[in-house]
Amino acid sequence: MTAIKHALQRDIFTPNDERLLSIVNVCKAGKKKKNCFLCATVTTERPVQVKVVKVKKSDKGDFYKRQIAWALRDLAVVDAKDAIKENPEFDLHFEKVYKWVASSTAEKNAFISCIWKLNQRYLRKKIDFVNVSSQLLEESVPSGENQSVTGGDEESVDEYQELNAREEQDIEIMMEGCEYAISNAEAFAEKLSRELQVLDGANIQSIMASEKQVNTLMKLLDEALKEVDQIELKLSSYEEMLQSVKEQMDQISESNHLIHLSNTNNVKLLSEIEFLVNHMDLAKGHIKALQEGDLASSRGIEACTNAADALLQCMNVALRPGHDKLLAVKQQQQRFSDLREHFARRLASHLNNVFVQQGHDQSSTLAQHSVELTLPNHHPFHRDLLRYAKLMEWLKSTDYGKYEGLTKNYMDYLSRLYEREIKDFFEVAKIKMTGTTKESKKFGLHGSSGKLTGSTSSLNKLSVQSSGNRRSQSSSLLDMGNMSTSDLDVADRTKFDKIFEQVLSELEPLCLAEQDFISKFFKLQQHPSMPGTMTEAEDMDGGTVSRQSNSGTSLSASSEKDMIRQMMTKIFRCIEPELNNLIALGDKIDSFNSLYMLVKMSHHVWTAQNVDPASFLSTTLGNVLVTVKRNFDKCISNQIRQMEEVKISKKSKVGILPFVAEFEEFAGLAESIFKNAERRGDLDKAYTKLIRGVFVNVEKVANESQKTPRDVVMMENFHHIFATLSRLKISCLEAEKKEAKQKYTDHLQSYVIYSLGQPLEKLNHFFEGVEARVAQGIREEEVSYQLAFNKQELRKVIKEYPGKEVKKGLDNLYKKVDKHLCEEENLLQVVWHSMQDEFIRQYKHFEGLIARCYPGSGVTMEFTIQDILDYCSSIAQSH
Repeated sequence: MTAIKHALQRDIFTPNDERLLSIVNVCKAGKKKKNCFLCATVTTERPVQVKVVKVKKSDKGDFYKRQIAWALRDLAVVDAKDAIKENPEFDLHFEKVYKWVASSTAEKNAFISCIWKLNQRYLRKKIDFVNVSSQLLEESVPSGENQSVTGGDEESVDEYQELNAREEQDIEIMMEGCEYAISNAEAFAEKLSRELQVLDGANIQSIMASEKQVNTLMKLLDEALKEVDQIELKLSSYEEMLQSVKEQMDQISESNHLIHLSNTNNVKLLSEIEFLVNHMDLAKGHIKALQEGDLASSRGIEACTNAADALLQCMNVALRPGHDKLLAVKQQQQRFSDLREHFARRLASHLNNVFVQQGHDQSSTLAQHSVELTLPNHHPFHRDLLRYAKLMEWLKSTDYGKYEGLTKNYMDYLSRLYEREIKDFFEVAKIKMTGTTKESKKFGLHGSSGKLTGSTSSLNKLSVQSSGNRRSQSSSLLDMGNMSTSDLDVADRTKFDKIFEQVLSELEPLCLAEQDFISKFFKLQQHPSMPGTMTEAEDMDGGTVSRQSNSGTSLSASSEKDMIRQMMTKIFRCIEPELNNLIALGDKIDSFNSLYMLVKMSHHVWTAQNVDPASFLSTTLGNVLVTVKRNFDKCISNQIRQMEEVKISKKSKVGILPFVAEFEEFAGLAESIFKNAERRGDLDKAYTKLIRGVFVNVEKVANESQKTPRDVVMMENFHHIFATLSRLKISCLEAEKKEAKQKYTDHLQSYVIYSLGQPLEKLNHFFEGVEARVAQGIREEEVSYQLAFNKQELRKVIKEYPGKEVKKGLDNLYKKVDKHLCEEENLLQVVWHSMQDEFIRQYKHFEGLIARCYPGSGVTMEFTIQDILDYCSSIAQSH
């Protein structure tokens, strides 16, 4: 085992700087016997690492190889299996349990004992030794304290210590000097003992010979000690001297610290004083400007503005902690407050006087605008007031109460001024719309100023009279058989359109200019962050129209944009009712004016909403647009009602119905007005309602007609409708155009067929009987054998219609058709040509029946197709 241990040390552990302390030959328990060695090793370098290494013999040769190594610190349990009986088995618990069987119990015990010693010396960790004899562990415990793990002799652990190279060389030299060193080890050891004794004696003699030298050395040491004592005395004196110097230096250092602290405080105090002086000192010129500055001149306003800004900076300076407790600071702040109050009163009083003066100055200019349809220009007043904009901003941030009071006073003064201007402006517009004084009285105006009467009953009465007049006109038109246009011609409507556009064009810049001024003067932002809420207002026909919601909160809780809108609403509170009155007047002058107003108002609303959807102008025009849309819907409803109320004369022919002509007039006017308009959709809806009403009531009148045949009424009116729609090319009525054409064609054909049945009545009856027999199943060539339809009967019927008689019948038919048709539509030749074609078709049909049912009979008509063409042409030319 020693040789194996030596070989393992040399081949495996020495190259890795490790020493082999214990070895045990083992094999795994319960398996095929494959021997290997477990080795306990320590490293030669610090810190020492203790390992358990498994070594096995290589399969390819006689050398050993290192297979696996475990650190001893990872060992948890050593289980010897039996502490009393000899048992070669034992377990080592690392990360898992390894079961081993040793070649002998002695080797197992020696290995476990080595593990115990290594643990006690290097690790001192808790390793459980189970089933291990206590005697074995006690033998391993060192006897003395000096033999502890940290201080014991390393040789107590080592059973074998390898010689280094020099020791091996010395032993070899000694053994070479003694021939029997190997054969007689005891003689060699005795020789070595004698030589050791000789060396010990030589050492003692050498020590005794150096005694004199030792005595000399001791004397030198005594002298050195004396010198050290003297040096210590000097150092003590120096230390006492330095102690006094230290005390003086401490005093100087403390004095310097106090001086530095004083300087620091002085610098800080100077900085605080400079801060207060620089930030809380108002120049005398500023004080004078605030107390006595001229607020009427531009130079004085600029000086007051600069002084107010300087005062605001002084008042808003961020004081440092403790400043507010200084008496001087308190006095200065009080002085600033007094200056602010005084200047705020001066500024508010001056601006109130300016507002009042503006009302007087502007009133004097109203006379020159009373004749012209223009509104006074407020630009000079705005320009003068904008010089105070920065002062208003100062007042808003320093004294909001006075700022709010000024805002209220401005609204009060300007609302009265604008109310006078706008009312006079609208009176001029109403006079220009109605024309002369006599016409003004007709539409509810009286006096030189042309003011509208406020009586609702008179307006209602006027409305009833207007609709009654239109209905009476419709009835009279039916009686006369003529078409008519509305009461006013195109020139009058164009004049109204221009006046209405002029009114809106004057109001729009006025409102925008005032809103812009309010924003700049009162420092209110017109940011578009809160768009107006769109609400839906119900139309007269159940549809909806978009309008701006005019609901707002109080000035204190609303945003600046809401405040602008509320100020504008109060200043221009008369615009909306005046616009509504003007719209009512225009609607009573001519209901078709609602078309012009709808287009113009929609365009202005669209323009205003693109600028600012929540502005006063956009909201007001949106509200008025709802009224205009209702009037437009009312106009459409009135036209449909008039259609339903039409009564036709029983004595005269119907011709083109009045509401058909009115639809043509309405559509032509609407197309010219709504060209490229924003609200084309409203017109398309109205077209659909009107055309349906026209279709229904044309059929109703045709059914009630006694003088004119139903087909003629339908044919003429639907032809007129088709011609109107074809000329105007209204895209939304394409389906109705096709329907009108179809109705016209159907009723033309029906009228022609009905009318042609009379000139050849007996011939028609005869051939109808022939066709009936064929329909009953009789062969065509056998019809001639029927008693009532033989050749003799056919010849008898044909002889009753010679060419002269046919021409006479056609002439009577032409006269009758001429009586049925109206001159306005000019359909006589169209109808006559259709009758000619239908007559020829019937002639060919009769000839076909004769050829099929009476073959070879030689029976022919008394006239030819050419005769028919000559008859029709001659009759048409004669009339």
